[in-house]
Amino acid sequence: MNPDQVPNGFVKPVPTEEEKGKIEELRKLLGPLPEKLSSFCSDDAVLRYLRARNWHVKKAAKMLKETLKWRVQYKPEEICWEEIADEAETGKIYRSSCVDKHGRPVLIMRPSVENSKSMKGQIRYLVYCMENAIQNLPPGEEQMVWMIDFNGYSLANVSLRTTRETAHVLQEHYPERLSLAILYNPPKFFEPFWKVARPFLEPKTRNKVKFVYSDEPNTKQIMEENFDMDKMESAFGGNDDSGFSIEKHSERMKEDDKKSAHLGSEDVSEDEHQPHGMNEEKESIP
Repeated sequence: MNPDQVPNGFVKPVPTEEEKGKIEELRKLLGPLPEKLSSFCSDDAVLRYLRARNWHVKKAAKMLKETLKWRVQYKPEEICWEEIADEAETGKIYRSSCVDKHGRPVLIMRPSVENSKSMKGQIRYLVYCMENAIQNLPPGEEQMVWMIDFNGYSLANVSLRTTRETAHVLQEHYPERLSLAILYNPPKFFEPFWKVARPFLEPKTRNKVKFVYSDEPNTKQIMEENFDMDKMESAFGGNDDSGFSIEKHSERMKEDDKKSAHLGSEDVSEDEHQPHGMNEEKESIP
């Protein structure tokens, strides 16, 4: 890809002629789409699915079809704050007021303050947070940062079932959305769990995961390379002592919901709006 400057200073790659050809080839496999679903099939979106499947057009088309089918059924863009507010109370996942040096949104995750035993509720809240982070991406950017704070983490917080489902949703329906994941101060007992969890992750995703320990010399360098530490939370070695406030976070999310309300204002009929070939029980791509 060739670089193209966008307003926030990020250099956006421009598709090569070969990549443009693959985009068109994939669009032909998708077939006609209703306008509502077409908005999730921009060139940038198609490129993310192609990259996720190593430029294998048929595999990428199958993956994207599955995501469109999932969006019709799950309706992630229609999840509102009131629906998931209970899941958010402890600050287990939230979009930070801090962004990275490219202006990309940062999702803070604190597994030690999990407040729900409902995997369905946990996944729905995760999806809400992902949609909100995507809504707040700067121009030309497609990716975000995850910061996972292991303070207070114990064996009681380990759930392979939830990890598998989380990995499935993120990798199958939000491919190439992660630029960097920082695991901050994971305890020693997390290492064997990580070895078990690694196979659930695509190699590309695994390579984006960085272990950071506050007592290791390279920690400050890793953090300073990616963030303005004056705006980073003190829990991650930054100078912002404000911490998580459910009241302030709630107001931010309600405002964001208002901004995105028009996107979900039109009802999508599952029968009318299935992409070509999606009404079959099993997908078959010629």
